[in-house]
Amino acid sequence: MVEPSPKQTAFLIVPHKEVLYGGAAGGGKSVGLLAAASQYLDVPGYSALLLRQTYKDLALPGALMDISHQWWRNKGPKWRAKEYTWEFPEGSTLSFGYLETEKDKYQYQGSEFHFIGFDELTQFETLTRYLYLFSRLRRTTEFDVPLRMRSTTNPGGIGHSWVKDRFIEHSEGSRLFIPATLDDNPFLDQEEYEESLDLLDPITREQLRHGDWEVDPRGGMFKREWFQLVDELPKTGYTVRYWDLAASVADEFADPDWTVGCKMSLTADSKYIIWDLERFRATPADVERKVRETAGRDGPNVEIFMLQDPGQAGKSQIDHYRRNVLAGFAFRADKEFRTTSKTIRAKPFSTAAEEGNVQVLVGPWVSAWLDEHIIFDDGAHDDQVDASVGAYQMIAKMQRHNAGHTKAGQKTRPYLS
Repeated sequence: MVEPSPKQTAFLIVPHKEVLYGGAAGGGKSVGLLAAASQYLDVPGYSALLLRQTYKDLALPGALMDISHQWWRNKGPKWRAKEYTWEFPEGSTLSFGYLETEKDKYQYQGSEFHFIGFDELTQFETLTRYLYLFSRLRRTTEFDVPLRMRSTTNPGGIGHSWVKDRFIEHSEGSRLFIPATLDDNPFLDQEEYEESLDLLDPITREQLRHGDWEVDPRGGMFKREWFQLVDELPKTGYTVRYWDLAASVADEFADPDWTVGCKMSLTADSKYIIWDLERFRATPADVERKVRETAGRDGPNVEIFMLQDPGQAGKSQIDHYRRNVLAGFAFRADKEFRTTSKTIRAKPFSTAAEEGNVQVLVGPWVSAWLDEHIIFDDGAHDDQVDASVGAYQMIAKMQRHNAGHTKAGQKTRPYLS
């Protein structure tokens, strides 16, 4: 273990029940959180729980579990690998867990902890998972150890909005935010880390270097809080998969575009839900294979659209996909995208999101999807925005078509299930 920095010391001694620490990269967040969880390990019966979004996050080099093994391996405590738990000679325990889905919170039902810590809080999609864990924070009246909920994080991430609202805008009473940046961490090679942060896009750099919760792209066409995150897929109707192709492979000298396929449905209550996203960089042959495999998984009820580039090359590409790659599937080209400004084309989708009509099914792809929309169009890439906007436009076109036929007394497209 190491001597805590002044900001880490504050994190360890403040009496508040609920504390968020960090807000920028390099502030010693993970070490501070593990130290806070360890403060009462000498008390028999003390129990602490540390959480990340996924188990994979816990097991990464330099993450919480790795640091704990550096501290305690072969030094007295016993590691119970199946339970991801350290058992100490005094009779106390420190466990590691995850909350990848809404249902995962119930695996802690019936448990009792005196300390619960969330590492990288903005990576947790919903406030409800965080709040549920308060029901596990309890003790008997004779147990003289404070109950503490502690978290660390950076701005950005899928849970940025609710974390900002709870700790930055409404930090009060038993709730406290302790900001810390790399300047507050004397153990870090600050100059070298600063050089690494300088390679990031302006938005991410401001978030990670200075802990800026307010930084926003010019224009602000999309805001994180506009998108409603859901854990279960509602009843859906007309469904499309919209592809924005890019036949390229990344290397250390280039940052090419991505191939993105956005799957979107119209829900029974006339909202739009994005519930799957394919995103990859590959050779032309591998792109074709992945597009075909995705169509097979989606099934025949999902209409496939693809952005058609202008000119003969674009026509030839669409014809090739129609005849050879997606033969047997409902496949059509979108010829309008390249003839309209991306900003203008994105406005209807932005409006739908602002009005609360766009839902997103929680998944491992959502964080990057949200980040790209928030920095549109200041970011290096907009492929996910293009695919999302394209899918929305195709569904909206179908709705306009059906509305026109309904007025004329004609039969509309059947509502799929």
